[in-house]
Amino acid sequence: MNAGVARCLRRRSALPILLLLCAVSASAGAATTAPIIAEPMIFDLVRPLGAGRGELEINTLAQRSLSGPDNAVHWAPEIELAVADGFAVELELPLSGKYVSDYKLGLQGTFGVFNGGKAIHGAQYLGLWNKEHRRWESSLLYIIGNRLNDRFSTLSMIGVGDVSSAGGSERSLLVNHTSFYDVGAATVVGLEVNIRTGQQRSTLIMPQVHQSLAERLDLQAGFGAARERGDAWRPQLGLRLVREL
Repeated sequence: MNAGVARCLRRRSALPILLLLCAVSASAGAATTAPIIAEPMIFDLVRPLGAGRGELEINTLAQRSLSGPDNAVHWAPEIELAVADGFAVELELPLSGKYVSDYKLGLQGTFGVFNGGKAIHGAQYLGLWNKEHRRWESSLLYIIGNRLNDRFSTLSMIGVGDVSSAGGSERSLLVNHTSFYDVGAATVVGLEVNIRTGQQRSTLIMPQVHQSLAERLDLQAGFGAARERGDAWRPQLGLRLVREL
């Protein structure tokens, strides 16, 4: 592990959050009771809520703005593992072109299923070591998914960005909501909206298609628009390839 990351983890340990998520996940019930709900393409989960122990996934997200000064491809390979029923860990390596910009850790726990098995909720912790600014950033989000009927489902996340190392002026509200429609057994379409307030204010709107290519192999593609604070709306393309092992 990078020495800077190790120093940060010792100083702002994620252990209390890990223990809390493990505790609530232990009482979440069997993973098989979870409703089937797709994951957002941009702001994805650390395995679906209610994942069973041993589930393993590798995936890579690539994004590119189609206008403006930033023409680099931003991509991020990651590995996700459910280490216990309802509790998963993620390691991610965000890159800008060939340059590693961050080191990222994700922890996610499932609280349980309710509404007759049609809804599920949990929490996600994201820790990120930024190489340029040499600082550790932590985010904590509440997650809720709803299976409305055989075709429609939603997944929403709301939380606080930079909860550990920054002052109140640098913290932000994070909101992500995605509405899904199951076109068929192998195809899901969705509309993802992602909002961040504060000094790094941004908004993303991303229509997307999730297509199963083969057993345990999926491709997600989206074309939408993003706006950073003080900038214009710019078209954005996104692709994610997902392989379950």
